[in-house]
Amino acid sequence: MSNLEKRHLYLNVTDRNTFIDGDDLKTNIINHLSRVNSFVFNIKLCNSHYIETDLPRNEYIQQSFKDFKYNRVISCFDHFQGSRYNQCHIYSELFKRVYEVSLFDERPVEHDFSLQILQSFPFMKKLTINTRKAQINERRRKSKNDVENVSIINYYHLIELQFFQAYEEYLEESLLNTKTCFLNNVYLFAARELLEKVADNFTRDSPRLNGSKIH
Repeated sequence: MSNLEKRHLYLNVTDRNTFIDGDDLKTNIINHLSRVNSFVFNIKLCNSHYIETDLPRNEYIQQSFKDFKYNRVISCFDHFQGSRYNQCHIYSELFKRVYEVSLFDERPVEHDFSLQILQSFPFMKKLTINTRKAQINERRRKSKNDVENVSIINYYHLIELQFFQAYEEYLEESLLNTKTCFLNNVYLFAARELLEKVADNFTRDSPRLNGSKIH
């Protein structure tokens, strides 16, 4: 390993008692790679050990990478108080192409925001939505009978769509071709309870469904 000139590292760590910072990365990995001249990494840490006073600040994480010589390090730290959940994402460069996107938030994922996600990651193949909040704007449109006045989201490369703890609006949005268009066959993963909630709309809206594309 010490003779490699290029090295890529991907870590997805769950429920570690402490968060990985620049000092930790240099001590345990980088210092053992004597001939590396290109080191690219992507580290995601998820921690459910909720101790608010011990949570690191993003400024601290950035400071720990001040002597990193390979690339500019980007970091973001999210604390979800309602879910008692913390997430830290550290990576050493912007990615030219992103194929997997996971949305986790304590706020609703609105239709317009989903459109922005697609515009930012046009090559996305896998999308996961995990939120316990209903779409506020979508419910307002329904109350005003203005459901059709939305931009269609065209997924050019998507082949997998997952919903976790999501409200029925998110699944309905992906099923109706007036809101979502799939160019490929898409594998849909959702809880049985969620599918049952929207089942009543299948027959009524069958001409407008993406049924031939969803499996």
